[in-house]
Amino acid sequence: MSIRDFMKKNYKHFNAAVCVDAAESWVEHLKSGGKMLVTLGGAMSTGELGISLAEMIRKNKVHAICCTGANLEEDVFNLVAHTYYKRIPDYRSLSKKEEKELLEKGMNRVTDTCIPEDTAIRRIEKEILSLWMKADNEGKSFFPHEFMYTLLDLPSIRNAFEIPPENSWILAAKEKNLPIIVPGWEDSTLGNIFVSHVITKEIKNIHTVKTGLEQMAFLTEWYKKESHSSKIGFFQIGGGIAGDFPICVVPLLRQDLEQKVPYWAYFCQIGDSTTSFGSYSGAVPNEKITWGKLDIDTPSFMIESDASIVAPLIFHFVLES
Repeated sequence: MSIRDFMKKNYKHFNAAVCVDAAESWVEHLKSGGKMLVTLGGAMSTGELGISLAEMIRKNKVHAICCTGANLEEDVFNLVAHTYYKRIPDYRSLSKKEEKELLEKGMNRVTDTCIPEDTAIRRIEKEILSLWMKADNEGKSFFPHEFMYTLLDLPSIRNAFEIPPENSWILAAKEKNLPIIVPGWEDSTLGNIFVSHVITKEIKNIHTVKTGLEQMAFLTEWYKKESHSSKIGFFQIGGGIAGDFPICVVPLLRQDLEQKVPYWAYFCQIGDSTTSFGSYSGAVPNEKITWGKLDIDTPSFMIESDASIVAPLIFHFVLES
């Protein structure tokens, strides 16, 4: 039985039923000529979402990505240092002393997975620093994902892959030259490292890497161009800036610039943030109508569940349709 058939047979109610509804609507959106922007919050790259997301990109089911700086870099970390990672199944029972011991071993923990400092983070720093410095010396500036795409072309990186390359979503995105918007890139390990090299004067221009406002300006141009011929959908994994930032491009264009562009044509969010206590990341789709992001007839879905479980299922449903 295919995953699609399994879900249609078993997922009849509650969040399970919404998964099927959202997946079927995604399929219809694509069949009508629509395109999809996917946002990645949380630690989806370290959670190896690339295993399923990369295939979605290769099969033209995803047309743009908006992600945190952590998700951008951690897919590359995993690509070149996977055998040095350490999984800790009983992470919930770790004591403070055990956490300190992980730090002393250079193992940075993300839930149940430890990213190795030397073989992942510092390894990439050595390679990408040379790209930053070259751009800086030439008076050029690039988006974070553009530096990553160049990094992946380096023989020293391409010859060091430790996972099947087809399981890396950023490698698939590079091959498709997919636009990747990375708001708040400075809130990432490499963002912190970049600033450290600015402080030490190794990099002279802090704008060598384009960040927030330039990302939004780029997104407005992309949305105007793509929405001219295709309806654009919005599939949000998790909350935070990865989702909150790009969805604002529609009211920016419609209300601030007073330009005629369509609303987002599809919306789905997988998250577990409650809608109380002012949690914007948990705001139900209807609230987004009041902000001029969605229209009253936009197909909208809220799946309150674990994205590491739900997203691969929906991806495979779409791939099998």
